[in-house]
Amino acid sequence: MNEKFYALPQEKQDRIINAGFRVFSRNSYKKSPMLEIANEADISKSLLFFYFKNKKELYLFLMKKAEELTTQYLIDSGCYKETDIFERMYKGLLAKVEMMKKYPDMSTFAVKAYFEDDEEVREEIQKIIHPYTQLETSKSVPNLNPDDFKEGLDLGLMYQDMFLASEGYVYRMQQQGNIDADKMLLDYRKIIDFWKTLYKR
Repeated sequence: MNEKFYALPQEKQDRIINAGFRVFSRNSYKKSPMLEIANEADISKSLLFFYFKNKKELYLFLMKKAEELTTQYLIDSGCYKETDIFERMYKGLLAKVEMMKKYPDMSTFAVKAYFEDDEEVREEIQKIIHPYTQLETSKSVPNLNPDDFKEGLDLGLMYQDMFLASEGYVYRMQQQGNIDADKMLLDYRKIIDFWKTLYKR
């Protein structure tokens, strides 16, 4: 645990975290200078090195922080406790929207880090993401009653289709920038209502 960094006020922590997410999401690891991150965070470069001894430490910290934040936001949303799959998907999106408001560049950073091939960080990144590459989407499907859905429907494929469509929708909204959270939620509610007409009895 980085005690020096976590001793900072939350606002300053978030400023540094968001600066790191932003700069690393725009460039490759090698082409992301610590000076640019420090400038984005409105602190000196020497102070940034006081909290993180080098760029690699900051980069790996941010990857683990993205993992930690995503898990916490999803838990707090209550989506894992939701037995209705459509509401589960909606609550999951609510969590993502809240994250995007506070950490707008986090998802783009995480995707870029996933494909980062710089030898300095590649092995460590693979260790962080390895558990998630072993998960099967179907294993995270809540217990569904086949009687609630149209006859003969493959519930695993249904969930996979909705999951991938949701991820694609969120990604598209992120690429457009200046996220309108209210519009996202309204659009997504319409998509969920459409899914219900397709899949439910």
